[in-house]
Amino acid sequence: MDGNGRWAKERGLPRIEGHRRGAEAVKRTLKAAQATGVEIITLFAFSVENWNRPKAEVDALMGLLDRFLADQLPELIKRKIRLRTVGRYKELPEHIQNRLRQSEAATAQFTEHTLALALNYGARTEVIDAIKAIAQATQAGTVDPDTLDYDSLRPYLYTNDLPDPDLVIRTSGEARLSNFLLLQAAYAEIYFTSVLWPDFDESHFKAALADYASRERRYGKTADQLQDS
Repeated sequence: MDGNGRWAKERGLPRIEGHRRGAEAVKRTLKAAQATGVEIITLFAFSVENWNRPKAEVDALMGLLDRFLADQLPELIKRKIRLRTVGRYKELPEHIQNRLRQSEAATAQFTEHTLALALNYGARTEVIDAIKAIAQATQAGTVDPDTLDYDSLRPYLYTNDLPDPDLVIRTSGEARLSNFLLLQAAYAEIYFTSVLWPDFDESHFKAALADYASRERRYGKTADQLQDS
């Protein structure tokens, strides 16, 4: 969800206003996802690198997150959307952790739709944490490293109960993944748009889905093999 700061700068507004408008785009996108039948959406809300931003901006972002969770919990319950946190959330401020635990517990019974929030997330950090956990399991004798493959690695990832993404949408004209779900997105289709995140709406979401639907996913096979299968 990129472009909040640039959106604000273009309008002579403080960066935090861009983030506020970005939160509104989140609400629109959640509604669009549910309306179009998308079962799981993962939003990259705060990266491990974002701690390097000015403290005032980080504090403001945490405040926005707290208010978003408080305001959206009734809506998530009403629309039967499960909240799932992805990342090192235990390094977030205590009141944010409490809010996340409350929201996850209140929506845990919902199974048809999931909102995953990537908070204090980084794909490289995720890999390091997975490696540490596997090393400990190997020492305990519960994992045989010689039989390790991606399927047996998955339980050690932050996304252990979520399927790999089919589509990654990157806004604001940036053409990189920025440390987001690097393992999980290995075979995802990637859609780049120049739209800044605060301007992202249902029409842009549907355009991304239409582009995705036009692509041929081969997973290493040839087109002829897919036609024969």
